[in-house]
Amino acid sequence: MAFGKIFKRTKDGDIAIITIDVSDRPMNAWTKEAMDEFYGLLQDLEKARDLDGLIFISGKPGNFHAGADLKRLNQMKDREETAKSLEALHDAFGRLSALPFPTLAAIEGHCLGGGLEFALACTVRMAKDSKGTLLGLPECTLGILPGGGGTQRLPRLIGYRAIELILKGTILPPKKALEIGIIDRLVLRDEDLLQRAVRFIREVVLGKDVLKRKTHDFSQIDQVAHLAREEISKAKGGREIPGIILALNCMQEGVKVSLEKGLEIERKNFLDAILTDQAKGSIHTFFLKTMSDKPDAMMSKEFEPKALKKIGVLGFGNMGRGIVVNVLTQTQMAIIVKDTLDAIESGIGFVKKILEDMAHENKLRGPVETLFKRLTAISDYTDVVKDADLVIEAVSEDFNVKKKVYQELCNVLPEECILATSTCSIPINAIARSAGHPERFGGLHFFSPAWLVQLVEVVRGEKTSQKTIDNLLNFAASIRKRPIICKDNKGLVVNAVLWPYLTDALDFMEKSNSIEKIEQAFVEFGMPVGPIKLIEDIGIDVLLGSGLRHETLKNMMKVGRLGRKKSSKGFFLKDGAVDPEVLPLISLKQKQQMTKKEMQMQVLTDMITVGKDLLDRGIVSDPSVIDIGMIWGTGFPTDRGGPMKWADLIGLSKEIFGKPFYLDK
Repeated sequence: MAFGKIFKRTKDGDIAIITIDVSDRPMNAWTKEAMDEFYGLLQDLEKARDLDGLIFISGKPGNFHAGADLKRLNQMKDREETAKSLEALHDAFGRLSALPFPTLAAIEGHCLGGGLEFALACTVRMAKDSKGTLLGLPECTLGILPGGGGTQRLPRLIGYRAIELILKGTILPPKKALEIGIIDRLVLRDEDLLQRAVRFIREVVLGKDVLKRKTHDFSQIDQVAHLAREEISKAKGGREIPGIILALNCMQEGVKVSLEKGLEIERKNFLDAILTDQAKGSIHTFFLKTMSDKPDAMMSKEFEPKALKKIGVLGFGNMGRGIVVNVLTQTQMAIIVKDTLDAIESGIGFVKKILEDMAHENKLRGPVETLFKRLTAISDYTDVVKDADLVIEAVSEDFNVKKKVYQELCNVLPEECILATSTCSIPINAIARSAGHPERFGGLHFFSPAWLVQLVEVVRGEKTSQKTIDNLLNFAASIRKRPIICKDNKGLVVNAVLWPYLTDALDFMEKSNSIEKIEQAFVEFGMPVGPIKLIEDIGIDVLLGSGLRHETLKNMMKVGRLGRKKSSKGFFLKDGAVDPEVLPLISLKQKQQMTKKEMQMQVLTDMITVGKDLLDRGIVSDPSVIDIGMIWGTGFPTDRGGPMKWADLIGLSKEIFGKPFYLDK
């Protein structure tokens, strides 16, 4: 047999072996070139008269097939052209399943999305029980749905279980895939996958009773789909995300008809999903995640990281405690924390409670007591600080306090120790002057709760060296954070862009729009918490101190309503309802009833205006920095791709600024 560029063909007697290798990609994917060659391969196979069986195996270690080329999907805008591409894919998989001899997918590494759909079109599947082997259809997490037959072939193969797997985008290890029937054989780690595949396909060719598959009864599909819709609605806060709903429709209606008609249903629903703004936003978020998953890619090429053996934390309040939890759970570093004796006592109790909770959930690598052996708490500077490699300051947001702390600290620390402040409200350039050797000083701003929120802002001061930035990125990577880099700015990136979410909400409220309506508008938009609830969670006193000068907040402060977490009283009662006693405290300025859509657009407009300013002033280098920050720092809905991308998708950025933020899209 001839050799192809992507699908390389050899034979073992009467068994064809096709090795897949999309050479210009780190993972095999359905690029246009791959699809074109696959069609040619099918034509050859349909004419073959000397084959009894066929094996597909990957030529890439750790990857069988990653499925669709997401960049290609993201560029799909024309329904007719997209329909042609989809029909071609379905035709190819249909022809594969109709070959006159059995076919086998020999899987090692990732087998996801259109890669698993390809495997499902084969007669049988086997997978190697290696660490990197994962199988699943994650399309619903990308705002779309399986479009290569997955919504039809998987339910017919494993029954109702397919509904949950597809809607949640569940990724399975090989043993679990075998247990529920997605694969037919498991290959042990020390076994040769190809040898086992040849043996298995010969057994299938000889007609041995090697397959034990159930015929599934879908008579209860409507009831199951109804329950699934209720669960989706609850999980999404009542929002309807097109991809996941259309995926469920595909399965509910598809299993009632023939496979051929079910595939027609899938094609229509896939077209409806892929052309939505939510799909484009979700795919963009996936690219952002991939971009920011590896902080080392952000470091200088020749950078050699400073060995981090001991970390110091100044301040054992909420932020300091979170940083301590991060270091204890994610690294093997020793950690010193300095504060008053009272703060140390309460801080240790807090950290211990968090670690015990994590241990109970099997999220710790080792006993709590072992982790605590790496923690030293001090109330005065001692020799134990002298060999710290990095010190993170997390004391109160008072410039004079910070200035005094750094002056004391610099008398103790060696010059090569890296210094970082966790502030986002005080200019780090001002603090740097007190830190001594400002080139070793930068910002490392965490978000609360610091051990849970993935994002961290790495801040470059006027004199911060690139080496210091690289070392802060390296530290962020060591505690498994997702860093973004910015220059010094009030509120840095995330809090600056988030600010209109709070200020606009107060404006809406003071224009006689109800708190309930304001909250509902943004929960429906997809924010994890409404703006008034967020104001209460942050604390009225904190926001007043940060410059939020609305009269309503001043009225709240006067009567001691600082928020339920601080004073047991705020905007809301314990059950989440608005406290009627707060209504007279709202400073009504004018009446302007707004729709929920109008409120959403006002906030988005103000957010991207701040974002545009950050770009224009060079605080950030790219709109993706803002979108990463807002998604992983505030919970901005992933299906919208971040405020800057969403503004592009709905045409708002072009309307206001004359062009989109992402100029290549």
